[in-house]
Amino acid sequence: MTGITLTADQIRNAPAPVRQWIEQEVINSLGLNSAGLAPRPPAVAPAQAAHLVACSVDDVAGVLEHIRGTFPAVNVLFEFGRPGITYGQPAVMTFRLMDILHHTRLQQIEQVMTSLEMINQALTVVRKDPSARFCGFDNEGHCLIAPQTQASIATLWQDMMARQQMQQAKPDDRIAPAA
Repeated sequence: MTGITLTADQIRNAPAPVRQWIEQEVINSLGLNSAGLAPRPPAVAPAQAAHLVACSVDDVAGVLEHIRGTFPAVNVLFEFGRPGITYGQPAVMTFRLMDILHHTRLQQIEQVMTSLEMINQALTVVRKDPSARFCGFDNEGHCLIAPQTQASIATLWQDMMARQQMQQAKPDDRIAPAA
C-alpha cells in the first residue's frame, strides 16, 4: 500500500471530482457519513422536508438581520443563493455540506453546522414559529431547503448588489476643496 500526504490548500484547490473522491475515501476509511457523523439509521429525506419552511424574501431578510454580526453564518446563508439540485415530492433542493465548507472557506464541518443552526434559530424568531426550519439534512451529507427559499436568497442577494451598485454610481455629494 502507498500513501500520500496532501495539504489543505492542495485539497481545496483540487478539481471538484478529485475533492469529492478524497472526501468519500476519508469518510469510508473512518466509517463516517459525509456530514462527519457516525452512521445512523437511514432517514427518509421527504420526512425531513415536511418541516422545512418556504422562505420569502422578507423572511430571508429577517434571518439576515438576526445573523448579520456573525460573518460565517452570513456566508453560509448566501451559499444557498447558488442553484442546487431539486428532487422529490414535495420538491427540496440539496446542497453538499462539504461544498458549503469549501465555498465559505470555513475550517471544519462543525462551523457549517453551527451556522446552519443559527440560521434555523433566526428563522424561528422571524416566523414566530418554533417548529419552522430553514433547512434539514439527509444521511449523505446534504443540506435540504425549499426551492422557494433558494430563489428568495438569490433575489435578496441580487437586490443587495443592485443597491450597492446604485450607491456607487451616485455622484459624489462632497464639496471639492477650493483651489
